[in-house]
Amino acid sequence: MAEILDNVNYLHSFREGNGRTQREFLRLLTLEKGLTLNLNPPDNKNVYERYMKGTIESEVKTLTEFIFELIDTSDK
Repeated sequence: MAEILDNVNYLHSFREGNGRTQREFLRLLTLEKGLTLNLNPPDNKNVYERYMKGTIESEVKTLTEFIFELIDTSDK
């Protein structure tokens, strides 16, 4: 998923809305697998900063660790 995010970030041609589009795309991918990924938790500046660092600097390892931390595998 981190590699997909990195590639989409590179290929997405629009500056405005890029991050929102990517986060929603990943949320839908995880839902298809029965998981929950919240890359938009309210009032959590740390999540936003880590997401931005990983995508802007194209740090797949950072994004991978970050995504694993945020995936919720508990049954709903």
